[in-house]
Amino acid sequence: MRRSVIVGFFLFLCISSESFGQENNRRKDFFRFRNKKIESSFDPDTVNVVEEDWFALDESYLDSLAWEEEQVLVEQQMMTAAKEDSNQLVLFYNTPVEVSEQLYIDSVWVTIREYYSLWSANKINPYELDGEKFADTVRLPLVYKNPELDWCMPLEKMEVTSPFGLRRWKWHYGDDLRLNVGDSVRSAFDGIVRLARYDRYGYGHYILVRHYNGLETLYGHLSKRLVEPGDILKAGDVLGLGGSTGRSTGPHLHFEARYQGNAITPSEIFDFESLSLRSEELEINASTFSYLTEARKIRFHRVRSGDTLSGISYRYGISISKICRLNGISRNSILRIGQRLRIT
Repeated sequence: MRRSVIVGFFLFLCISSESFGQENNRRKDFFRFRNKKIESSFDPDTVNVVEEDWFALDESYLDSLAWEEEQVLVEQQMMTAAKEDSNQLVLFYNTPVEVSEQLYIDSVWVTIREYYSLWSANKINPYELDGEKFADTVRLPLVYKNPELDWCMPLEKMEVTSPFGLRRWKWHYGDDLRLNVGDSVRSAFDGIVRLARYDRYGYGHYILVRHYNGLETLYGHLSKRLVEPGDILKAGDVLGLGGSTGRSTGPHLHFEARYQGNAITPSEIFDFESLSLRSEELEINASTFSYLTEARKIRFHRVRSGDTLSGISYRYGISISKICRLNGISRNSILRIGQRLRIT
């Protein structure tokens, strides 16, 4: 009898211990969550995404949350002070944020300018700000001394073959620069890659870089892309190789500069002949985007013998579906000689 009592008590302890362990594990599982480990510092070049890991919430993590809340208050105070000087470069944010699926970047890249809180990995202009309605005067510094941020010409030789402006039936939103296939193409300013894509009807292989100073630059018709979205670049870093991909009649670099998604004449920033900046500061005002009135005029194509929708699509660099939508026709519609088709 005594022996059976002892055995029974021992079994009770084992069962209780196991149940407690399971309950404890369930509690841990409840607080477990997946998180990207990010290495980050004030220098954007050190921001990297490393392997995923699982970990449990514990007291040290709660302590870190309290510390982060304190840091947020400090950062808010610094941001308030920084806004008093529009030319001051804000570099104190070093908290990684997820801007798109599986892409983490340092938050400085989405807080440096208010409109930069938008991040798109597939749209060149996600800002939806109309340049024709731009009424402010903004002065953007093109160079910084502290911290040192520099600039660079995209190519060693800047020979313009087709300038910014109206080109036959379509507005050309950048400068075409002569190069040979395989030539190195470099980032114009320090920045982070926002887009690295292929556009068969237009830019071909192209890269768009977001810069600290509020500008974005685009590099089109590359033969090869050497960077990916989220990559941080210094001015002069090679981002791709020259080519003739997409809608192109020969090797060249299509180079654009944009502010809030609206194109700016690159020659307002760079003096291509002397390979220098025109000024250390760029002033943007209503006149900067005055070209949009002409660029947005409706233009038509008059159908000739032998014309097809696919041929017209290729000639003007627009999709067949867009031609159909602009003109209220279908892909099976019969084209008549002399018929006018809207193309812009």
